[in-house]
Formats: sequence, C-alpha cells, structure tokens
Amino acid sequence: MGLYLLDYGAGNVQSLANSLTRLGHSFKWISTPADFDNATILIFPGVGAFGSAVQSLESRGLREPLLKYIQSGRPFMGICIGMQILFESSAESSYPGLGVIPCPIEEFDSSDKAVPHIGWNSAELIHKTVDPVHYYFVHSFCAKYNPEKYPAAAEWVHSTTQYGRELFISIVRKGNVFGTQFHPEKSGTAGLNLLDAWLRNPEFESESASPVLKRTHGLTKRIVACMDVRANDQGDLVVTKGDQYDVREKADCTSAVAGQVRNLGKPVGLAARYYEQGADELCLLNITSFRHSPLQDQPMLAVVRAAAECVFVPLTIGGGIKDTVDPDGTKRSALEVAGAYFRAGADKVSIGSEAVYAVERLRAAGKGDGTSAIETIAHAYGRQAVVVS
Repeated sequence: MGLYLLDYGAGNVQSLANSLTRLGHSFKWISTPADFDNATILIFPGVGAFGSAVQSLESRGLREPLLKYIQSGRPFMGICIGMQILFESSAESSYPGLGVIPCPIEEFDSSDKAVPHIGWNSAELIHKTVDPVHYYFVHSFCAKYNPEKYPAAAEWVHSTTQYGRELFISIVRKGNVFGTQFHPEKSGTAGLNLLDAWLRNPEFESESASPVLKRTHGLTKRIVACMDVRANDQGDLVVTKGDQYDVREKADCTSAVAGQVRNLGKPVGLAARYYEQGADELCLLNITSFRHSPLQDQPMLAVVRAAAECVFVPLTIGGGIKDTVDPDGTKRSALEVAGAYFRAGADKVSIGSEAVYAVERLRAAGKGDGTSAIETIAHAYGRQAVVVS
C-alpha cells in the first residue's frame, strides 16, 4: 500500500522520482496490473507523444486497470501526457484517451506563435484572490478552455494559462483527480511545493471563478546555463570554455596550467550552483562527443544522473546523439542513445552536426524520410524533447 508511480516507458520519469525523494516521499513503481490494487495514491508522469503513451499502456495491459483505479476514488495525479490521457481524444493520435474528462486535446494554433509552447508561464488559479504562479511548460497540444462548447469539462478546470491568444487548461481538479499540463518536478521550488502540498492533502477542493483572456500571455524570460563538458588530460570530466573548441590554456598562462584543458569546475557542482542561483534551465554539452560510444560512456551518464538528483529545472544533454557503432560492432540508434539519457534524468537532447545532415538530406529529397535523429526521437518522445544546438 502507498504511493506508486506509473512509468509507461517513454520520457524522463526519473525527474519526478528524484523530486519525490528530495521531498521525503517513498514510492514504488507500477510494473504489473496487480500493482494498482496496492496503490493508495498514484502519479502518472508523462513526457512524449499521446499515441505512444496509450499504445504502451494497452500493450502492457495497464489501460483498464488505470481507468479502474481512477474510478475507484483513490487519489490520482497526471502530469503532462499523464493529464492529457484523461481526456477523450487527441489531435496528435488516433488512439482514444480514457474519456474521464469530456473534451478533446487539440494542437496550438501556430499562426501567431511558436509551437511547441516551451518556457515558464503563469497558471491562473480559478480563484479571485490567488496570485498566479509560474511553472515550466513544454507541449504542442493542449485542452483549450471553451466552457460554452464543453460545459462538462469546464467543471474540471482548476487553473488556466494563456499562450498567444489561446487560453488552455493547465490544471484539472475534481474529486480524487488532479492533473497538471506543466511539469511541477521541473518547476523549481514552486513545483516542489505543489507536489508536496497535493501529496499531503490530495482531497483539497476550492471555489471557482471565470478565467478571462488577457492582452498578453504570462511567459517569463528564462536564464539558461549552458556548460561545455569534456575530459581533461587526467580523464576527469570538467566544464570548460574556449574559442571554437580550443579549450586549452595559452602559453602566456602560468607554467603550471599552460597547455592544459581549461577547468572551470565539476559539471554536477556547477549545475547545482547555477540552479541554486536561479537558473531556469541547464544544458550539458559533451563537446568532444563520447569517449568510446554514447552508451558505454558511463562517466557522462553518471554526471546526468547526479545532476538530475539536485537540479529541479529542465536538463538538456548534447554531444554524440546520433546513430553510432560501438567498438565491438554493435549498432546504436540515436533513439536508443536518447532513451538512455532520458532514463538517466535528462529532459531534452540537443542535436548538433546530425541536424545539419538531416537538413541536407531533406533539401535533397524534398521531404524528411523519418529516419533522422530528430525525427525518430521526436516521434517517440515528442517534438519538445529535441533541440538543435
């Protein structure tokens, strides 16, 4: 009995696990349909594509047990895709949702703004006296707030958020069900406080008011700390900086450091410091790619795991995210490499030279062939999971 997390096999669920550990909440993982019977509180975190999530639940025999759990009245929290799956359907996929909330998930209108919606935006609670709080959003699809068209769904709305001229549901709350479109586990102190408050009082209810479309959205400017990481001559991973990857100290430096890799500090220590100083996002770029192969570069994987345990804002990893071949001849796809880093704690992967090659092939053929690193990772984890550096 107790708190369980549902991992459907895609995206970075380790971030939520790290957040709960930091808050002092013990938990177990749902691994079989029978585990739902032991759960008294359930969280379904999700990063990626709606269809992939539903398909994975169905293939593992978890869809019906999940719906049965929700209908039982026991506390449930869905995050991002975990919230969207509560709705009837999604324009992203032909797979149906659970249908708990009678409303579809739709794509943002990209005619007046960039899509995906990525950044820290305000969640306007449906209260007359509560100030809005900013959380981290990263999504292309949403449940648009339309009480005239979907009056039954409006009863679930706990907060709304504005992006461009569109107002969408950012928190649903009714009875035992709580869901957020944003990622509280990646929203710093505000997100951790929200998670902790719900876990301690999951049955909280509130009075509501009517949200109003404003002149502008609540997006804030972000501070993104980017760190170039490489091995020094002793084999240790350090944060460095240079001109066009020339990161060695010049001859005019003291003789003790001249010619050595410029060392600005340890990656995990600097990441933690930047987070504590208010960075909204962190990026670790392996500028020498990987020592042998991405999946055999255990020091870099260890850095991501350790950083994710003390950093509760989005974490991006880059360098060598491409199709590779191990020294023993084993082929590794970019999707497999990205998956390893997502499981280690990364939220996004950064594509460098591979993005250039993808564009060259696209221009030559006139369209994408679906095999590039960008396309395969985006298909499995969502477009928001891939950035270009």
